Order: sequence, then C-alpha cells, then structure tokens
Amino acid sequence: MQPPIAKKIPTERKSTYYQTVDDYAWLEDRTKSKSEVLDYLKAENAYMESVMAPTKELQEELYQEMRARIKEDDQEVPYRLGSYWYYRRTETDKQYPVYCRRKDKDDAPEEVLLDMNALAEGKKFISLGDYEVSDDGNWLAFTTDTLGFRQYDLRIKNLVTGETQDRIATRVDSVTWDSDNATLYYTQEDEVTKRTNLFFRIKRDGTDETLVYNEEDELYNIQCHKTRSGSYIVLVIESSTTTELHYKRVGLAGEFRVLFPRLEGREYMLDHRGEEFFIRINDAGKNFRVVSVVAEKPVLEEAQEKIAYREAVMIEDIDCFQDFFVVTERERGLMRYQVCSYNGEKHSIEFQESVYSTSAGDNYEFATKLFRYHYESFITPDSTYDYDIETRTSTLLKQLPVLGGYTPKEYETVRVFAKASDDTEVPISLVYKRGALEGEPRPLYLNGYGSYGIANDVYFSSNLISLLNRGVVFGIAHIRGGGELGEDWHEQGKMMVKKNTFTDFIACADFLVESGYTTREQLVVTGRSAGGLLMGAVANMRPDLCKAFVFGVPFVDVMNTMLDTTLPLTVGEYLEWGNPNEEEACRYMQSYSPHDNIEVKEYPAMLVWTSLYDSQVMYWEPAKYVAKLRALKTDENILLFKTKLEPSGHGGASGRYDRLRDLAFEYAYVLHQVQ
Repeated sequence: MQPPIAKKIPTERKSTYYQTVDDYAWLEDRTKSKSEVLDYLKAENAYMESVMAPTKELQEELYQEMRARIKEDDQEVPYRLGSYWYYRRTETDKQYPVYCRRKDKDDAPEEVLLDMNALAEGKKFISLGDYEVSDDGNWLAFTTDTLGFRQYDLRIKNLVTGETQDRIATRVDSVTWDSDNATLYYTQEDEVTKRTNLFFRIKRDGTDETLVYNEEDELYNIQCHKTRSGSYIVLVIESSTTTELHYKRVGLAGEFRVLFPRLEGREYMLDHRGEEFFIRINDAGKNFRVVSVVAEKPVLEEAQEKIAYREAVMIEDIDCFQDFFVVTERERGLMRYQVCSYNGEKHSIEFQESVYSTSAGDNYEFATKLFRYHYESFITPDSTYDYDIETRTSTLLKQLPVLGGYTPKEYETVRVFAKASDDTEVPISLVYKRGALEGEPRPLYLNGYGSYGIANDVYFSSNLISLLNRGVVFGIAHIRGGGELGEDWHEQGKMMVKKNTFTDFIACADFLVESGYTTREQLVVTGRSAGGLLMGAVANMRPDLCKAFVFGVPFVDVMNTMLDTTLPLTVGEYLEWGNPNEEEACRYMQSYSPHDNIEVKEYPAMLVWTSLYDSQVMYWEPAKYVAKLRALKTDENILLFKTKLEPSGHGGASGRYDRLRDLAFEYAYVLHQVQ
C-alpha cells in the first residue's frame, strides 16, 4: 500500500514579518467535520495500519504483558478530610476509577461518590477535572469533559440523597466551596481561546450567579482554591512570568483584596496559618525564597524571612500545617523536603537513590503531625509514605504492586552528563536491565521535553519493563528549557535562546552514541507536545541523529499557530516562545519552526500521532507537517501518521486499557525499528 499524497492548494499566509505559501492550509478544519479532511486522515490511518500489520502479534503480546503487571482491583491509600476517609479504587475489567469514602471508623460502609465507569457509559472519552467536597461533607462539586477538548461541565451531587444536578456551568477550570456549604466560586475559560479569564460566585442550585472578576489581559489566566486551613479563598492571576493574588476570608461578605499588585517578573504563591500568610516569592532571586506577612495587613517590605534565597536551590512549593510547614526544594536536579517549625527549627527529608523523583501527596488535613509524600525512581515503584514530624521517620503505607514477579535488583539506573555546544553539562537519566551495557551497544529509546520550566523527572512505569526485558535502554535527556535545574535552566532554553533546547538534545544523543551506550541505527528518540517541537527541530537540524523519531501531539507549525490569536493558548505563549509580531522574535522563531524548515533531503523513519479533538495542539499541525514532509523528503524511510478520530485528549485515550493499547502500538513501533 502506498502512502496518501495530500493535494496542494497554495494559500498565502502573511503578517508584518512573516510570509509563506502554505500548500496544506486546507487541512485546518475547526469544525472537524469536512469530509475531504476526514478522508485524508482516514487514508493516513489506513496506510499506518497496513505498515504496522506485521507487528499486530507483537502489539498484542506487549499489551497482555503490560496488563498482566497491573493489579486491576486495587485501592489507593485513603486520606483524611473532615470526618471521612477518601480514596480511589479500580475494578477488574473496568476502564476508570471509582471515587469513594468511609466514615471515620473501620466498620463503616463504603459510600461511592463518583463511579467514572458509570459516567463513561456510551462515551468514548471522559476526564474528571476538579473534585471538591463541601466543608460539611454533604455536597460534591465536580467537573467532567467527554470530548477531550478540555471543556469541563460543573455539576453538584448531593452526597446524602445521591442525586446529581444537571450542569450548572460549563467551561469550568477550577471550583471551590465557601464555608456556608451553599456557595461556590469557579473560574471559566473563554470558549474560543480557552484562556481562563472569568471568576464567578454561584449558589449550588445554579442560582444567584455573579461575576466577581474578569481578567482582561490576554497574557494572564486565573484559578481559584481554598487554603488548607480553610480560612481563605484565593484567586490566582498569573502569566508565565508574573503573579497577582486576590484573597478573601471565607464566610464573610465583601470584596476580594489584592495581596501584592502585579509587577512584571514577580511571581509568588501563598499558604496560610494563624495570622500569617507564608509566601514563596522571587523578589530576591529567580529561585525564590519564603517569607511571612500579616494576613490582614500584608506589607512585603515588612515581611519576615523564613527560608533565604539560595542561588543553587530552587524552592518549588510550600505547604503550611497547624504546627509545621514543608518547603519542597530542588538542587542539582534532585528534590527534598525541608520540614520547618514555626519557631525556626528545620530539618530535611532526603533520599538515597542517585536518580529519583518525589511529590507531595494528599495532605488535606491542617491539624496533623504527618506529611504524606510519594517517592519513585526508574526502578522503585510509586511508594506512598507518611512522615511523622515528631519522630522524624517515614512509614511506607503502600507501594504500587507490580504483578508477575518484578525484582528491582534486576535493573539498573544511572545519571550521566553530556556536554552541550557551549560546554554546559546536561544530565541524562538511564534505566536498563542489569548487565545490559556490559557488552555491545544496546537499542536506546531517548525522551526529551525542555519547555515551560517543567521538570521532566524520572518515573516508574511497569510498562517500561517490556522494553527493558527486550534489551532496550530507556533514557530522559534533562535539557534546557525544562525546570530540572531551577529557573535559570528554564530561561536558558526559552525565547531568544530556545535553540539551546535542541542542541542540548543533540548533544545528549551524540554522547550516548559516542560513549558506546548505543548506535545511530539502534537509537530512537521521542517527545510529546512541546517535546514534539523538539523532535521536529532536531529532525531538520540533524536527520542523521538516529534511526527513528516518535512525535506525540507535536507543536510543529510554530509560526502559523503563534500568529493566530484566535487559537487556544496562543497569546499566553508569547512569554515562552516570543511574539511573532516583533521582528527579531519572528525571525528567530521562523528559523527553527519544524514545518517552515522542512527541506528536500533525507529524513529518518518517523511515527507521528495526534488526536482530532486535542485542544492544546490542533490536529492539523502534525497533519500539515506530515503532508509537507511526504512531498519533500528524498528517502525511502517509512513515515507514519496516526490520528485518533474518536474523542480523545492531549494525552490520548482516557481509559486505562485503551491507553495500554496505544502504548503497545508505540513500543511495537520502537522494537520494530531497532531489532
């Protein structure tokens, strides 16, 4: 079967500093209903299926392997909230979790709050957004999306009677209860741009809706929450570089007050205890410090410093409890917790593995002596701990079960460093079957992201075992643009130095080949979303880098997307990529935009996948990219394009078994390329 060839309909795209002829603009269908567009996507899917047909048996083998490692009827560790213990569980052969609770006694009957399987009946996709129980425990506010377009409807469930109201609002991003258990606050996104800009107060029956705040600056989004103490409702207004917080005592009439007015480049967040706000703020340096101010009379100039700014340490979060607070820190790419008393004493929770990740758990109780956290590494399954601040000991509550006899000692993990073109050391985390690197170079699957200051940390996945057991090494390149090494690491890979992200990844791949970990013919690289941009830029710059590329929901049509302010997310993205209406930024962005820089030359094998209903990266970006690449590339290497035409989100399918099917397909592709 021959690949489909998309027709060319030249369309001039022109702005102040950018001009091009786009032969494939006809693929941009916001209605997602034009027959000629759908027919093309279906033709690409048919070609993909025909090429991958010889791997069907392998796909099924991988799927069954991965499913067999999952304890399908499992339950998460319950967390305390009020007089109930809340938890989530799964059932055998069911795609989605069930959200439950029990009264504060061992023999109390289970109450099912939300059965996502029941809500998903007759639907191809469902995603739970916000999930908030009222203070009296009688009402549940929750949001769901059934398309994958991140358009969430708000509903209220009476937890006493079991009745659920029809939706009372749509396009809801966040929701929180006031202390009267009858009033809610929620934020709402714009229908077209999907920028969250409106803040409402509403009664739980859907009446008395009042607009509280409208954020008019297109660079900013808003979100609301209640402090762990339960004392304040907080409205967070932020761009990617600047924050402004508004706050109000629960249960009291009156307007929201501004904590610190927005000042370009100043970012901060708050938590509350007693008469004070504890604030993480970057006024002394880009990696933040922690201060406290009087909640009712907050004056930054009079703030008391609790944790000083340190150039080498990124303060990522702060969590206040009645008798202590916890500061999440990151140094040299690794995380730890500073446990602090309010009298100034502090100590650290640190970890022994050389490569790991950790995150705060479900810490909803304010009056507690325990801090819950999760810990995992490439070889240690996700583990839930409670840390006792009095005994300074961590108690393992549960470790993710891995069926089938998984033994961590059979695998190894290591962190190595590549030298970038400017001599910057770039970390690479690797995991492999023990002894795999003692002989010849091995197949290697390398992941990269490098955007938004998001740390691409290591993680445990029982699914990876299927690759590792087949001799594949898996790696993550912690390239600039991400947040693994603090805010400076992010700033060195954004805006007018974005190309550092791409050259860092190339340096990592070259290092792994030159050091004997793998060969070019055994190396496959992958990235999703902004990581898909990375893949596209690298493929143009170094098509000889590896055997194959895997693109997931890739941001590859940088110029046309960033010039279209009617698309979701565009304007806010100016602070990450640059504003294409400014000449210098426009020229620079155009110089690396994957779609704009496809050339008549040889490219390696590629798998590109997307979702028709993705709201973060429109499906037509990869569709146009593939169409243009087919027309210009001069090699015989296979180019595959897969579009999920059914409701599906930015992350793919919503059901856990459906996600495994998709992953089995990806892994089969990788193995087919390198073995």
